[in-house]
Amino acid sequence: MNVYDFDGTIYHGESSRDFFLYCLKRYPKVWKFVLPTLFYGTGYLLRIVKKTNFKAKFLSFAGAVDNIDVAIEDFWKLNMKKVHKWYLEKKQPTDIIITASPEYLIKPIGKMLGVERVIGSRVDKQTGIFYGTNCHGEEKVRRFKELYPEAKIEEFYSDMYSDTPLAKLADKAYIVKGERLKDWKFKK
Repeated sequence: MNVYDFDGTIYHGESSRDFFLYCLKRYPKVWKFVLPTLFYGTGYLLRIVKKTNFKAKFLSFAGAVDNIDVAIEDFWKLNMKKVHKWYLEKKQPTDIIITASPEYLIKPIGKMLGVERVIGSRVDKQTGIFYGTNCHGEEKVRRFKELYPEAKIEEFYSDMYSDTPLAKLADKAYIVKGERLKDWKFKK
C-alpha cells in the first residue's frame, strides 16, 4: 500500500487555511474568529501557545458555519482543481491519506478521490476541540500502527521532513515539491 500526507503533498496548499478563507467569504459569522486566530497564532509563533491549542482555537470557526457538511462538500468541489496531477495519475483505492488536518475536512475529498482510508486529527467540527493528539510526526506512526498493525508501506509521500518517522517505515519514500517527486534523503 501507498501512504500519503495531504497538505502540500496531494493538495497544493493548506486545506484548513483555505477552508477558513472560503468560509470567511460565504459566512459572515466566521469573521468574529479572525482576531482570536491572529492572537493565538502570534502566541504560537512566539512559542507561548502550544500548537494544538492554537489549532483548536483556529478550527473553532467551523461552529459558526450553519451547515458545515454542505460547506465542506462545496469547498472541495471548488478546490478539487488543487489536487496535484501526479497524484491523480497515481492514486489507487488502497491508498491511505494521513494528515494533521481534521479528519472531518479530509474524509470528503478522500471519498471524491476514491480513497476510503483517511487518518487525520480528530477534531470536533463545532468547537475545534481535539480528541487526542494532533496527527503530526510520531503521532502519525502511532495512529497508522493502531489502525493497520500488520500493514506494510510500499511507498510514502510527503512535502515535509517532519514526516520522517513515517517515511522510515516505507520501502521507498519521496519528498514532494509541487509536481516534482524526489527520493527521500535520510540524514545519517
